[in-house]
Amino acid sequence: MPDIDYEYEYNLRARVPDHAEIFARWAREAEDYRAETLKRDCAELGLSYGDTPRQIIDFFWPAADKTAPVALFIHGGFWRAFDPSSSSQLARGLNGRGIAVAVVGYDLCPIVTIADIIVQIRRACIFLWQRFEQRLLVTGHSAGGHLAAAMVGTDWQALYPKAPADLVPAAFALSGIFDLAPVLGLPVNQDLRLDAETARRDSPLFWPVAPGRVIDAAVGDGETSEFKRQSAALAETWAGRGAQTRYAEFPGNHFTVLDALTDPANAMVGRIVKLAQDFGR
Repeated sequence: MPDIDYEYEYNLRARVPDHAEIFARWAREAEDYRAETLKRDCAELGLSYGDTPRQIIDFFWPAADKTAPVALFIHGGFWRAFDPSSSSQLARGLNGRGIAVAVVGYDLCPIVTIADIIVQIRRACIFLWQRFEQRLLVTGHSAGGHLAAAMVGTDWQALYPKAPADLVPAAFALSGIFDLAPVLGLPVNQDLRLDAETARRDSPLFWPVAPGRVIDAAVGDGETSEFKRQSAALAETWAGRGAQTRYAEFPGNHFTVLDALTDPANAMVGRIVKLAQDFGR
């Protein structure tokens, strides 16, 4: 078997030459959606769930009465880029189907480690539980896909005895990295600061998962073979441990696949809505 060029497989900005234009479009669309939802009294921005400025949640509601089921969205950026303000528009599709979306922020590497970020997202889930007393459907993209899987794999009662054991019974993990070992030799690891031990410890692929938990591991059909392998491996491995898993490909590259979340009629949105309806509350 030939050696895998991990830099080629995981350096996504190099693989997508127009990534800067895509990111600029995200920023414009996110700003527009925030303005639209604020005007309709359907947004609550910058709610703090932790003790640093980046630990915030932006809520986007489908209606002003604020009684809808809530899904959590975790942005990507290789654990070292972006914040909730780049992802506001991704609530549009779910909002259009009656689901509220909590877009969560977190501190970034190298200021913190991936293990620290996992703890922060767990804290965000508890914040939402305390506010709404709902089980959560968690979605995430790229680094957020990794974190979404980590939430499904968390032993909640060991950490927070008052929380339900199935606080996060289901997730839709898009374009995630679930085995961190390939990252060890990449330049990005100067910021992530992983070694072989921490890479395995923080890789959900190797975690136990409670029987009956549900995860969709999805990717763009234009993504690299490594990203497709990562999602397929998680689906296969966790299915062997008793989880209900799906592997799926949707149109787009690592970045443009996210555009589906802005369309209430899109099949990806429909799948997430079903997961929220079946496993939330």
